[in-house]
Amino acid sequence: MLTLILSVSFSVAVSVFLKLARRYDIQIAQAIAVNYLTACGLCLWLLRPPLATLFDQAPNAWIVLGLLGVLLPAVFLIMASAVRHAGIVRSDTAQRLSLVIPILAAFLVFREAISGPKLLGIALALAALVCLLKRQTDAAAPTASAPHGASPSTSTASARRQASGSAAGRQPRHARLGLWLPLLGVWLGYGAIDILFKQMARMGTGFTSGLLLSFALAGILITLWLLARRTAWHGVSLASGVLLGALNFSNIYFYIRAHQHYPDNPTLVFAAMNIGVISIGTLVGAGLFRERLSPVNLLGIALAIGAVVLLFPR
Repeated sequence: MLTLILSVSFSVAVSVFLKLARRYDIQIAQAIAVNYLTACGLCLWLLRPPLATLFDQAPNAWIVLGLLGVLLPAVFLIMASAVRHAGIVRSDTAQRLSLVIPILAAFLVFREAISGPKLLGIALALAALVCLLKRQTDAAAPTASAPHGASPSTSTASARRQASGSAAGRQPRHARLGLWLPLLGVWLGYGAIDILFKQMARMGTGFTSGLLLSFALAGILITLWLLARRTAWHGVSLASGVLLGALNFSNIYFYIRAHQHYPDNPTLVFAAMNIGVISIGTLVGAGLFRERLSPVNLLGIALAIGAVVLLFPR
């Protein structure tokens, strides 16, 4: 359980970093590039993967590592596009709803046994997700567009949502595709990454080499993308990537360890990680960023705890 708690904690820390990054004008793409370089360094220093046999991977392992190396930076870019075209609220909701994909994979791909308590736990987890996202639908949209977390009035926010909805209805078909395709990419991308990390966990001790290779490929690809865009480098953004890399490396490392600790219960890891991040993130948002919690949010946290209890192996 400790591995899950640590993974959730570091994931929430990454979310806090990204929230503060917007406030301090940090160029996220540049920080992400340095993040992968830092993750490679930490992987070499702490995990000491066998470099002599680094490229001696099975064909199936290369598929997993290649997909991760491409998807990790690609999903970041798709998420940025989704936020730009569909807004923060819809994009974040699509990311969180990706939980459905690995849960289905747990039964269809990883052949996890189905039981009554487990099905009830999944139902509670999805209900918790709906309750926790209710806050974002009602509150996060106005705060996201306001400087330094200042919230416009409720009537202004409501008018904006109504105007946005009516404008969306008048959009031509290609514009609507431009709105929904990035959201679909976010949903599929995050769900696929969860499944791929589960596959990496099944590599046993070889997962340290896999981590290094996937981080290296992701870093190379996003750096090439930045160079192709002739990016003007920003020192603070590059330096902040070191902190992001340490947090992200820790999050992924403990996430894979959690899968290794519960090899026959991937649903627990998938659900606990996603719901745990939203629940703790909700509390952190209320404590650090003065975000309001509704009774529905508190119900969501209670349902999330109940879901984890039901999914936990006995």
